[in-house]
Amino acid sequence: MSQISQKKSSDSQLSLFQQPGEWLYAFWKFSRPHTIIGTSLSVLALYGISVAAIDPNLMLLGSHYGMSLLLGSWIACLCGNVYIVGLNQLEDVEIDQINKPHLPIAAGEFSRQQAQLIIGSTGLLALLIAGLLGWWLFLMVAVSLAIGTAYSLPPVRLKRFPFWASLCIFTVRGAVVNLGLFLHFTAQLQEQDGTLFLPTETVWALTVFIIVFTFAIAIFKDIPDMEGDKQYNITTFTLQLGKPVVFSLARWVITSCYLGMMIAGVLWLKDSVNPVFLVVTHLVLLSVMWWRSTQVDLQDKSAIASFYQFIWKLFFLEYIIFPITCFLV
Repeated sequence: MSQISQKKSSDSQLSLFQQPGEWLYAFWKFSRPHTIIGTSLSVLALYGISVAAIDPNLMLLGSHYGMSLLLGSWIACLCGNVYIVGLNQLEDVEIDQINKPHLPIAAGEFSRQQAQLIIGSTGLLALLIAGLLGWWLFLMVAVSLAIGTAYSLPPVRLKRFPFWASLCIFTVRGAVVNLGLFLHFTAQLQEQDGTLFLPTETVWALTVFIIVFTFAIAIFKDIPDMEGDKQYNITTFTLQLGKPVVFSLARWVITSCYLGMMIAGVLWLKDSVNPVFLVVTHLVLLSVMWWRSTQVDLQDKSAIASFYQFIWKLFFLEYIIFPITCFLV
């Protein structure tokens, strides 16, 4: 970082005690809100699906123990989320000054020391809280943090390689989080401690959907970041294949997610979900996605970024719609 940018950073650094409002807003940006929302909805959805799997009458859903377990698990996952996205920003300051100059470290609102303190604290808290709540949650959080560290931190820094970068993202968001949370909640909510309740067909269906959908997110997220990635030798599918190809690929991957879920709902999940509700909602979302995609100008960075956020909204909605379709059986 140049001397000018260093001076600018030191002049604009925020203090929690002197500027609490501004600091908290910077921390919100630092946490990458769209990932926080996604993590929160995944925890809530898997809690609901887990309760339904072991308690058809849903008596545990609002129990005191269930709510305490849900709250603690949510906090552990949020801390892990902040660690992973924070570490990525800490290692990508120069790239973010080109691609995402509004982020707190790139904008000089947080110093490297402040960021390191936040990252270290949230990582330790995630492991500590998860360890207190159960071994399955601890294992899920530990694996997620390890993959997140390998994704961003040199010398491994898997984000340099498009295949491994995508694998990291959809492995954590898809397999590790969904299966880990289900095993954690079912193990803790059952009366017999230590009994392993294997993932149900609905959990596997949701997991496969999220894995494939997250692959679309993983390849699409680099489209608006071409300039900085190219300058700092971060190889991405966008740089290798071009924006139109990656945009089209992401759109068809999402399409396969919705079509696959609709087919599964009618043929294999009809006893576990409400197939009519599932098909109608997914068909509507698929139609909206295609309509929205036709409005995107690939030469307009803001339009691409807007559609990327729209894809995340579709991701959020799946964690709302799928548990509802399970409860409507």
